[in-house]
Amino acid sequence: MTVIALLAAAGAGKLARMDDATYPTALTRAATAFAAVITLAATVTAALTAILT
Repeated sequence: MTVIALLAAAGAGKLARMDDATYPTALTRAATAFAAVITLAATVTAALTAILT
């Protein structure tokens, strides 16, 4: 899952730079995307664990 989160973050950062965002802004958007993917994965894991046990 970490690889997918890193790919999403890299894509978000690249898209931000293509949109003429500054490097700090692009880094912030990439970090936000990474955190969102990790949070989503944790939420889905917790929900599935609650359902399957």
